[in-house]
Amino acid sequence: MVYAICYCPLSRLADLEALKVADSKTLSESERDRLFVKMEEDGDFVGWALDVLSPNLISTSMLGRVKYNLNSLSHDTAIGLVQYALDQGVKVAQVFVDTVGPPETYQEQLQQHFPGIEVTVKAKADALYPVVSAASICAKVARDQAVKNWHFVEDLQGLDADYGSGYPNDPKTKAWLRKHVEPVFGFPQFVRFSWRTAQSILETEAEGVLWEDSPTGDQEGPGRIMSYFSKSPQTLPRLPHRYFQERGLESASTL
Repeated sequence: MVYAICYCPLSRLADLEALKVADSKTLSESERDRLFVKMEEDGDFVGWALDVLSPNLISTSMLGRVKYNLNSLSHDTAIGLVQYALDQGVKVAQVFVDTVGPPETYQEQLQQHFPGIEVTVKAKADALYPVVSAASICAKVARDQAVKNWHFVEDLQGLDADYGSGYPNDPKTKAWLRKHVEPVFGFPQFVRFSWRTAQSILETEAEGVLWEDSPTGDQEGPGRIMSYFSKSPQTLPRLPHRYFQERGLESASTL
């Protein structure tokens, strides 16, 4: 996932709007590339910055025992990007943000972090404010380039690099996931394990797993690989290690 900010002087907002920037989702790839080049050429009044979150980072954040959900990850990344602009000497007076989650609480959170800045958080802000539209174009162009030119760290034999767009509605992407799922280890780091599309394929295509820490009788047959990542502490209580179970050892409640 790629997050982006775009900034320009308040006196040049009309010039930014004149570039005909729009919500990146409404533009073709060639239109996005053209506008991105145009923003690069107009660097005297338009600046931008990116934060690229790898699939592996998102997976380990969302599927760890201590959950770090995608909304929180997005909020913290946005805060980091605004702070980066300030650290670079940009005199930020107003911030416009496309919401993730309820806009009111998100805006309050940002306003607390940046009390001297006027913050506006709106749903579909990338279609309402040219500066957010420009940021969405930067993020989409960078994301597409990262996907197209992905370097696999794994040594995979017979890898088919024709994986499509990487979006869940792309049949080519789904076919690639099914073709390259490894029954025990799942997918290469290119794939976000926390992605619902990937999880569904793991549930049907991956081998069942019997966790050694599970006591006899607690599980009928091997469980699915995704069962290792509990959705909440209530649905899968943490059991003592087998060493303690076999010896009848329990944690002391009083000393």
